[in-house]
Amino acid sequence: MDAAYVLASQSPRRVQLLKQMGVEFVADPAQTDETPRDGERPDCLARRLAVTKAIVVGRRHPGSLIIGADTVVAEGGQWYGKPKNDQNAREILRHLSGQRHQVYTGVAVWDPARGWGSTSIAVAHVTFRPLSALEIADYVQSGEPLDKAGAYAIQGRAGQWVVAFEGNLETVIGLPLDVLQKLLSYGNSGRRP
Repeated sequence: MDAAYVLASQSPRRVQLLKQMGVEFVADPAQTDETPRDGERPDCLARRLAVTKAIVVGRRHPGSLIIGADTVVAEGGQWYGKPKNDQNAREILRHLSGQRHQVYTGVAVWDPARGWGSTSIAVAHVTFRPLSALEIADYVQSGEPLDKAGAYAIQGRAGQWVVAFEGNLETVIGLPLDVLQKLLSYGNSGRRP
């Protein structure tokens, strides 16, 4: 028997946010290739990956409503997913130091039984104060940035670096609940947005 909702993610932050909505769900991560396509914009990448995750997991849960999400950080024409290693995390944080950047989170809801899906993208803007090499090294050594898009957790230690913020904090954390609730309402009613 399939659960009513399946979160196509293993992210503890997404799990925690979805629990706040009070819905019963299971988490079943999708193992997908997250390589961007040539010339793919960060918002399009986040949307595509959210949809791909939902569809992949939907094959395992054909009677459930599947929730997929993906987050991409972008600054100055560069995009950043999860860092590959400590060195890559330091490089990303050096790029974001003292800069205003964008965080895109794609959210997808897929109903495999009906062959119906809907998707949306949310964006937030974050500005960091300039960071010293020591701050960056200390943060990377903590291990916190290694599984986060853009190599930081705004709800963690990196929150102290933020000097300006526009948008929904949940977009930066990885699952904007206002967007998800809207998509789920369409999915549960059978209406299209």
